[in-house]
Amino acid sequence: MNRRELLKTLGVLGVGRALLPGLAANLAFAAEPAEERDVLVVVFQRGGADGLSLVVPYAEGGLYYDRRPSLAVPEPGRQGGGLDLDGRFALHPRLAPLHELYQEGALAIVHAAGSPSETRSHFDAQQYMETGTPGVKNTSSGWLGRHLALTAARNGSPFRAVGMGDVVADSLLGPVTPLALRSIAEFHLEGRDGEWPRMQRALRRLYTGGGALDPVARSVYSSLEVLTRVARQPAGDGYPDDPLGRGLEQVARLIKAGVGLEVATVDSDDWDTHEDQGTLQGGFADNAASFARALHSFWTDLGSLARRVTVVAMTEFGRRVEENASAGTDHGHGGVMWLLGGGVRGGRVYGRWPGLAPQALDRGDLAVVNDFRDVLAELVSKRLDDPDVQQVFPGHQPRPLGIFEEAMG
Repeated sequence: MNRRELLKTLGVLGVGRALLPGLAANLAFAAEPAEERDVLVVVFQRGGADGLSLVVPYAEGGLYYDRRPSLAVPEPGRQGGGLDLDGRFALHPRLAPLHELYQEGALAIVHAAGSPSETRSHFDAQQYMETGTPGVKNTSSGWLGRHLALTAARNGSPFRAVGMGDVVADSLLGPVTPLALRSIAEFHLEGRDGEWPRMQRALRRLYTGGGALDPVARSVYSSLEVLTRVARQPAGDGYPDDPLGRGLEQVARLIKAGVGLEVATVDSDDWDTHEDQGTLQGGFADNAASFARALHSFWTDLGSLARRVTVVAMTEFGRRVEENASAGTDHGHGGVMWLLGGGVRGGRVYGRWPGLAPQALDRGDLAVVNDFRDVLAELVSKRLDDPDVQQVFPGHQPRPLGIFEEAMG
């Protein structure tokens, strides 16, 4: 097999598309071996998750319950009621696994959070949050991509940044090309009609070729060896069989294998609930239960490694306060952010709360009074040890909420 045949074979197997660009970008940096740092996992709840059903402001009384006569989550203590957090808010009853983590001090919540942009467009709102530049449509890099570029010399692993799924999240766009990984089991070459031994022989022959491809060939070889080893690990228990559950299970394997993972992104879908929302019994309730189960399984799966992992989950916007005529909720504004990790000062609902009084609403929606960039900037600074948050979130002066402990060196 010559070099051209190698590249062709890698392309047919999907390795060329997924791995070589990332290797080429990472090889441009003369990095030292990666230090032990926090791993950041970003979960995006796509579709606009109804934060007023996930984290119920039951202390608002009629301002909440009168506007959602068929969709409201009952007060704690009532049949089907929420799980009390602090006397003001309660978790949806299907989020019991997250309530456990909250009580343990591992989970924190920020309500009335999101982007200051007024858009209610899924596409624009997601773009603004993933680029970290609300209202600016021509930003070519993501907030995670900028962080990775600023700290590129720390870590030369091709597994430094991984986007789970077929398409890499816009938040990872930047000069350090991430690895798109749908499934470790599908990516590695074992069992593919004898392709892996053939590829091993071909890559070894290329080591001594003296050409520009040699470093890439060596990196491809070692990276595929790593993925093959990771694929042999036993799967974690309890994960739901959906994109979020499968994605987090794969991320946990990479973390446990110690391959130099720093940032991973995973999507949680189906949060757009215009019709037949099913807050207590139905699609929304089932999705909430799956979300909670996936995060709890991930946390349990990591064991002692969880102390070095931070998870942030967010959505592009929340839903309107009033339910619509189709037993659903339309696009709103303020939503919920979830922070889970060993360095999280959990067991609290952080940030300002604007309330649901008519004069406090933003065009009938929960107002955004906690900028998502404030939460992420504090995370980047304290947990990822990147002091240059002004470049990660250009044009924004962060106001930390005090959610995170300083990372250990």
